[in-house]
Amino acid sequence: MSVLIFGGLWNWISWAIFGVIAGALAKWIMPGKDPGGFFVTMLIGIGGAILGGWLSSLIFDYNPSADNWSFVGFISAIVGALIILFIWKKVATRS
Repeated sequence: MSVLIFGGLWNWISWAIFGVIAGALAKWIMPGKDPGGFFVTMLIGIGGAILGGWLSSLIFDYNPSADNWSFVGFISAIVGALIILFIWKKVATRS
């Protein structure tokens, strides 16, 4: 079986790196104590990239799959990560 599933292994690694960067910037922008470590930051960033890409496609008619690693994609990933981080802080501080 090939490792080139769903765009290949390097595509998944690049998304993980992109997620770490977007999640770290979102944690840096949003003040306060941040629950979670490295993997939570990565998941917040990857989820933020998905959420931000979806929102920007709805609002601005932007196609994130046609233009990977663009400035607009990066900004939308950070905005999406900020939204997820806000929700994560509300949920994590309650428990």
